[in-house]
Amino acid sequence: MNQSDASVGVIPAIIGLAVAIFMIAALWKVFTKAGRPGWAAIIPIYNLYVQLKIAGRPGWWLVLYIIPVVNIIISIIVSLDLAKSFGKSSAFGIFGLWLFGIIGYPVLAFGSARYQGPAAA
Repeated sequence: MNQSDASVGVIPAIIGLAVAIFMIAALWKVFTKAGRPGWAAIIPIYNLYVQLKIAGRPGWWLVLYIIPVVNIIISIIVSLDLAKSFGKSSAFGIFGLWLFGIIGYPVLAFGSARYQGPAAA
């Protein structure tokens, strides 16, 4: 094994780690904008619970995330509600948060979006 074979995965690992840290920072900022603890962004499952609360959905919906197919629908609904909670459109919820969250969450976090609370049903 030569030197290039041993280090072939180092660069992708560094890039992946950098993206993960950036997304944690973005979610942390989104949580703090919504008046929730930023550290919740680094706790698996609890961060979904906090997102549900920010979006105005009940905490028991967390159980729906473990049901196949239902979890896709729930994640779309929560993305739409989260976008509306920050005064963004439904299109931003679908394309910005659900499909391209790597772009949408930093836009919410570091952009001018203000938390307005859950939209009235």
